[in-house]
Amino acid sequence: MALPFGFFVLFFAYPVITIVGRGLREGGSWQWGRAADVLGDPDLLHVLWFTVWQAAASTALTLLIALPGAYVFARFEFPGKRLLRAVVTVPFVLPTVVVGSAFLALVGRGGLLDDLWGVRLDTSVWAILLAHVFFNYAVVVRTVGGLWGALDPRQEEAARVLGAGRFAAWRQVTLPALAPAVAAAALMVFLFTFTSFGIVQILGGPRYATLEVEIYRQTADFLDLPTAAVLTLLQFAAVLALLGLHAWTVRRRESALRLVDAAHTARRPRGAGQWALLWSTLAVIVVLLVLPLAVLVERSFAGPDGHGPAFYRALQAAAGADSTFTVPPLTALWNSLAYGVAATAIAVVVGGLAAAALARRGGGRLVRGFDALLMLPLGVSAVTVGFGFLISLDEPPLDLRASWWLVPLAQALVGVPFVVRTMLPVLRAVDGRLREAAAVLGAAPWQVWREVDLPLVRRALLIAAGFAFAVSLGEFGATVFIASPDRPTLPVAVARLLGRAGELNYGQAMALSTILMVVCAAALLVLERVRTDRTGEF
Repeated sequence: MALPFGFFVLFFAYPVITIVGRGLREGGSWQWGRAADVLGDPDLLHVLWFTVWQAAASTALTLLIALPGAYVFARFEFPGKRLLRAVVTVPFVLPTVVVGSAFLALVGRGGLLDDLWGVRLDTSVWAILLAHVFFNYAVVVRTVGGLWGALDPRQEEAARVLGAGRFAAWRQVTLPALAPAVAAAALMVFLFTFTSFGIVQILGGPRYATLEVEIYRQTADFLDLPTAAVLTLLQFAAVLALLGLHAWTVRRRESALRLVDAAHTARRPRGAGQWALLWSTLAVIVVLLVLPLAVLVERSFAGPDGHGPAFYRALQAAAGADSTFTVPPLTALWNSLAYGVAATAIAVVVGGLAAAALARRGGGRLVRGFDALLMLPLGVSAVTVGFGFLISLDEPPLDLRASWWLVPLAQALVGVPFVVRTMLPVLRAVDGRLREAAAVLGAAPWQVWREVDLPLVRRALLIAAGFAFAVSLGEFGATVFIASPDRPTLPVAVARLLGRAGELNYGQAMALSTILMVVCAAALLVLERVRTDRTGEF
């Protein structure tokens, strides 16, 4: 626990406490009266209300659209199901900047809908809501569909034999068993949309702002640290409450899973109704998930002289006097890959050690507190963390502002929770008697880990590394503060290009977004292959 604990204290707790203290501490005393001033500001109250409202609306709309898809993936067997499952999951691992760019190309000025019918949604809240559904569709399908596929359908059939109608049997038998999974999925979607930044930053414009976007504005545009500190604490308290609810629903879900038959019961659709449900779900996936990405790719080739690679060639051009960057934009790809590899290595080491510590029996409240500490980066504004890096890590021996490692350290903070949650169940499933037997035969602790644990957790380790890599590629909230102008990442480069007028800047943003999408999708397909590879199944 020593290395992970030290890592989080040094690169998470210290920067966050520093920036909050800088904003609320004056003359050696805390200025808590500032909180009352902020919470009494009508404009900031409107931001808080919009944050809660859009998160609730996004969650309800996601459940409404994605629950039929969860049923289709759980109960139906059809050709191409594995590939379609990977396609559905691609949006979730895409950077929010890419999602915003895709919907801008679809519903924004000069987008597909604007060209065909003169319809623009980028000036309305619908663009934000639909982008959130696009981003979180896989959360519902994976969370609810996984449990739905494990439920024994004969329980519902028995209720119908006893006289219950189809809907009554589903409501009284299946729905109560699914309720914990639905609640867990709803809470996760609400959490992701409550802290939304990249999507709202691109699609919301000056009219719409979440707490995360407002923290960025108060910090970067106005340098109003007291207001940013109060909003950070407010968001942190709200997210902690959501994480507590999520932990409670997960425990209920685990109890439900022990009561049901875990056999897979998917079969080919029967009857016109089931085929109609399957085809309607496929249509939703094509229109909502595939079409925005296809339009993004098309716009990246729609050059001033017709379709071609003009925007991609412009990415390699040297920076001019009026350029957005001091280096060719394509260098952002190599920067992101290098940062991603370094962040993955850090996240795997820190997260792997943390998971190993949590998997050991004993520890009580200390271990539970350590487990909660690992999740805290998901509950604090990434903007706060990024700006906290700048103002706290600026003096020896921690003067890292000019260090190349500053970006991967910030990215690793977000990757560690994914590594822990991926590896921890597998490590806990390892039979302790295997370790004891190896020790009795004379193996040292390092040999025990290498010969017993590592072969069993190798696949989980690869999956964890893949998720950490995908997350690091898409990290934007913290990186936008600390990435230097001559070493931008792909999300930062896309945001900068979209922030400048001109067809060339827009086209290059679409091209960079397409490249980032392809890299993330490739990483996900590799993960899906590792996850479903039966030759190494544990």
